[in-house]
Amino acid sequence: MALIVQKYGGTSVGSPERIERVAEKVLETTRQGHQVVVVVSAMSGETDRLLDLAHRIDPQAGGRELDVLLSTGEQVTIALLAMALHRRGCPAVSYTGAQVHILTDSAHNKARIREIDGARVRRDLEAGRVVVVAGFQGVDEHGNITTLGRGGSDTTAVALAAALGADECQIYTDVDGVYTTDPRIEPRARRLDRITFEEMLEMASLGSKVLQIRAVEFAGKYDVPLRVLSSFEEGPGTLITYEADQMEQALISGIAFNRDEAQLTVTGVPDQPGVAARILGPISDANIEVDMIVQNVAADRQTTDFTFTVHRNDYERALEILRRTAEELGARSVEGDPAIVKVSLVGVGMRSHAGIAAEMFRALAEEGINIRMISTSEIKISVVVDEKYLELAVRTLHQAFGLDAEPGEGVA
Repeated sequence: MALIVQKYGGTSVGSPERIERVAEKVLETTRQGHQVVVVVSAMSGETDRLLDLAHRIDPQAGGRELDVLLSTGEQVTIALLAMALHRRGCPAVSYTGAQVHILTDSAHNKARIREIDGARVRRDLEAGRVVVVAGFQGVDEHGNITTLGRGGSDTTAVALAAALGADECQIYTDVDGVYTTDPRIEPRARRLDRITFEEMLEMASLGSKVLQIRAVEFAGKYDVPLRVLSSFEEGPGTLITYEADQMEQALISGIAFNRDEAQLTVTGVPDQPGVAARILGPISDANIEVDMIVQNVAADRQTTDFTFTVHRNDYERALEILRRTAEELGARSVEGDPAIVKVSLVGVGMRSHAGIAAEMFRALAEEGINIRMISTSEIKISVVVDEKYLELAVRTLHQAFGLDAEPGEGVA
């Protein structure tokens, strides 16, 4: 008998009919002899509806009272799912985050979990009950309701699995696993049977929306096997675990991309110690996150060109700040381009193979795709290209590295 934590997102519980379907899935798992803890999100659209209500009352609504309001969405879902299980003769009990005692810090609207008291849940499981827990929420040391931020239900599920020593944490969503890339861009994208925590973290940070980064980090830290499954069709999904569990790791596991990039360049900056801090300091002070950075010293060795990327939503604000900084530094010019994208190869197999970057650059060059920036890590290579080349770049690399082939077939 295994202990399974299952998480169902807003789409999976978006209507009474879908909640009934979830109840059937949970019941089937119990029939297999497993103990089950279920974590659910609010019904799809409910959190947005509650936010809209709050902002009608107060456009600046936030903090403690917003958490009190938003936490009610999951409370509806846990009660309805418990009712559906009761009607099927399955003993079940629903709990809010506070009732389970998911203790968080006091950072309202983006709290982080500190600890979970699993005693109450364990007693229910031993008594043969299914435990249904509200995701996305907890309670601080002062008894205030807190919420974990968007996607917090994934984190709740993984944290509960870690606290309870669960055998597996299953994340049910509207896709049937993790793919080599977005099937909407590359129809030949293939579902992965397995992927490592490291690779999934990179994929999530680079734009893959299947899992929240915090949940993957938590799972990796506490060695919680994660499986992504579909709520709407049967299948094995994708298991996210440690590299050591695999006999042979594929060279490249996937291609991620991010459309929300913008590039900024300041040219003719005096090549002096501390100039990078003087450029990026005001950007950081404005709470703008910088992604890729490239610095090139000019032929005269007296000046440098400094290029970096930011989120596209921050482009205009960052451009304005950079112009002021450039004037203070006596730089030659400031240039910007919001029409760029980042495309990345991800795979722990890179560690033991040379020539991945060269093959990537060759494939893109053959399609006439110019690379504007490059960034590498041990298991990732990212390039910035013009936005108009996004789909062509993804498809080209997907084919070049044989990602449309079944494991063992190699590059076509």
